Amino acid sequence: MPARTTQIHDNARATGSAASGAAAVRGLAGACHPLPAAAVTLFAAALTAAAGQAPARAAVTVGAVAAGQLSVGWCNDRADLRRDLAAGRQDKPLAAGTVSPAAVTGAAAVALLLCVPLSLACGPFAGAAHLVGVAAAWAYNLRLKRTAASWVPYALAFGLLPAFVTLGLPGAPWPPPWLTAAAALLGAGAHFANVLPDIEDDLATGVTGLPQRLGRPVSAALAGLLVLGSTATLVVGPPGRVTAYGWLLLAATAAALLLAARRPAGRLPFLATMAVAGADVILLVVELRP
Repeated sequence: MPARTTQIHDNARATGSAASGAAAVRGLAGACHPLPAAAVTLFAAALTAAAGQAPARAAVTVGAVAAGQLSVGWCNDRADLRRDLAAGRQDKPLAAGTVSPAAVTGAAAVALLLCVPLSLACGPFAGAAHLVGVAAAWAYNLRLKRTAASWVPYALAFGLLPAFVTLGLPGAPWPPPWLTAAAALLGAGAHFANVLPDIEDDLATGVTGLPQRLGRPVSAALAGLLVLGSTATLVVGPPGRVTAYGWLLLAATAAALLLAARRPAGRLPFLATMAVAGADVILLVVELRP
């Protein structure tokens, strides 16, 4: 074969490999559930700022949460592969063949291995709190999502996130009970909102968590009530007078959730939950900043 032809074939193979590699990276990024992972990581970052963590400790805390969330997202997509294939979920990178199961499994394992030392670097009690939350999320992916206790891992993992931050402070203080309650309510509400668009596919593939058992109308109502309860707890829980922003946030949350309840079959309830969480974070930073 002439040298020029060989070079052309080599260049084509290199180009194809680069394109395949880029597609795999995009597939991994899509398989980690980027929106929830980013939202929880930003929530943790806001908590570190509100609690007054030193910059170095805050970076480790946020890094641990990011690693944990990546491991949970990749574990979720890998565990759901068979069901996603059965449901024809071409929006899922694994089901669409954009990335290989081995790559997602390896990425989940690496992220989990990073999460452990990063969590423990924040202190033994803080690290234990975070790792219990991550373990609960993995338990949801691997088993509990098919049971009536599907909401428990969400409530537990979210409820322990403030403890992970405050236990890493000097003296290892526990967070105030109202903050733990608000985070747990938000987590449970996010669970109900997140599954609303996929209830039929879930039931067809054997996923019978509590939202699937209750049905879409009841689950949509519960999602709204739980998220509203979370906001109300953040508004009235801290000592002192409720600020004007707090009352405005509570009214806006109720309006947004009522609007989302009109379209429970789409992604609007989950997106509304994320928007409310963002507004709650602003309130939290203002109220807890030393």
